[in-house]
Amino acid sequence: MTTETLNTTATATATATAAATATATVVRVAHADGWLTVCDLDRLSPGRGVAVLLPDGGQAALFMDRAGVVRAISNRDPFTGAYVLSRGLLGSAGGRPFVASPLLKQRFDLETGVCLDDEGVSVAVYAVRVE
Repeated sequence: MTTETLNTTATATATATAAATATATVVRVAHADGWLTVCDLDRLSPGRGVAVLLPDGGQAALFMDRAGVVRAISNRDPFTGAYVLSRGLLGSAGGRPFVASPLLKQRFDLETGVCLDDEGVSVAVYAVRVE
């Protein structure tokens, strides 16, 4: 698969997600027990994150970008152990959406979970449905 194909696929997925959010009412996150309803869509603000407590005691950081695309990663910053990524700043680098940790400022790719500043470190990524 070429970079162009990957970018086209990512753009198509983001466009479909943004279109779905226009009529959707709830956000669901994939978890071990299936799809977990985490909040009403109107509880999310573009450009800001929220923390979600998962049934196993873990946490996810849920983000909606300005285009209406919703993504989720682990809320735990692997560099500090603090559950703070939901409070990070959203941005993009080379067309890749990321969140920058509010503590040490490492950037995590919202699609892959890989740290853009140290590729040997990553966080979990959760599949999201907007229905």
